[in-house]
Amino acid sequence: MTRLAAASLAGTAIEFYDFFLYGTAAALVLGPLFFPTFSPLAGTLAAFGTFAVGFLSRPLGAVLFGHIGDRHGRRPVLVASLLLTGTATVAVGCLPTYASLGAGAPLLLLALRFLQGLGLGGEWGGAVLLTAEHAPARRRALWASFPQMGPPVGFVLANGVMLALSAALTEAEFRAWGWRVPFWAAGVLALAGLLLRASLTESPQFRELAEQGSRARVPLAEVVRGHWRLVLLTAGALAVGYAVFYAVTTWSLAYGTEELGVSRTVMLGCIMAAVVIKGACTPLVGMLADRYGRRSLCLAGCAASAVWMFPLIALLRTGQPLPMFLGFLVALLAFIMMFAVVAAYLPELYEPRVRCTGAAVGYNLGGVLGGALTPVVATVVAAGKGSPWGVAAYLTGIAVVSLVCFALLPETRPGEAVEPAAAAGAPA
Repeated sequence: MTRLAAASLAGTAIEFYDFFLYGTAAALVLGPLFFPTFSPLAGTLAAFGTFAVGFLSRPLGAVLFGHIGDRHGRRPVLVASLLLTGTATVAVGCLPTYASLGAGAPLLLLALRFLQGLGLGGEWGGAVLLTAEHAPARRRALWASFPQMGPPVGFVLANGVMLALSAALTEAEFRAWGWRVPFWAAGVLALAGLLLRASLTESPQFRELAEQGSRARVPLAEVVRGHWRLVLLTAGALAVGYAVFYAVTTWSLAYGTEELGVSRTVMLGCIMAAVVIKGACTPLVGMLADRYGRRSLCLAGCAASAVWMFPLIALLRTGQPLPMFLGFLVALLAFIMMFAVVAAYLPELYEPRVRCTGAAVGYNLGGVLGGALTPVVATVVAAGKGSPWGVAAYLTGIAVVSLVCFALLPETRPGEAVEPAAAAGAPA
């Protein structure tokens, strides 16, 4: 389990490095390089628009790779998704800008972001299921939380490299070539991830399905027919986590540097410090979920998010490092109370024959609802010289919707899986 958890964590960290790197670049540099004819605000919105495309393609990746995972095994998903995401990320670093290629540059950027999202849509289901289905029953949430540590590790790597380059280079050097270096580094990381995953074995539950000849022929059709309510509820429940995370890590970065005049280094430092602590708390939350159940922690995290959004914006508006860090930290701790748990919770809600498709589609649809539009909506709402209280209201509204969705989902007893009939019928 230690080797499996480490390989899943490392691979997920590499894929999220690729995904988060784009978000940081969109907040800092992609607007003027790929949309120079726009105003600064419009350029940022356009860059965030291409950022959103990665979320829109993630459910498609969940369907594609979920089919592979349910028909051919969880392990092939890990290799294919890592190759796709890594290749697309390296290609972003090689793109000519608008000054060299004209309108073709943002179109290519859009296409590569789509491929990034496609690969990441498959990564989560493969990594989480392979770990959760190998884990001993009463430690499932703990072991399944390790892939969920991948996103904060990937975020810190992506932003750490950006921070180092931003501090070491002049603004002209950073815009000319410095921003490309982290994208090129993704190729080396992808190769390392493939080596780590080469020796992993298939999950015992999938092997049992294959031996019994009970694999789903068309997993998506079975999910739509028998689990559509469950998919919609899980997507709605997870929307708040995505919204909070990308409000903190992407929108606030652009808002702080452009509207408040805070230096790029200070903003990245505050966000990264909060993400590091959040990542360190992930396995602790997994242990609590094994002891007390899944849904109760998710409800607590959702409620904390709803309560904290207005204080978060108030602390961000100070432009001071310590208050901003406090605001980010509490928001991300509320976030991880949900997202450390869902790696065990979602697989337990779906029967094994459609688990890779159902869990991945629900998880990534939540990304569309909460993550795709949050930086765009927040940028529009906070435009001008007014206070961005509308952003807090928007995030609080999403938290309330997610709270209702979590309340309608069934609890899964620690160490046990929901019976397929109960999982399919409970959300009705």
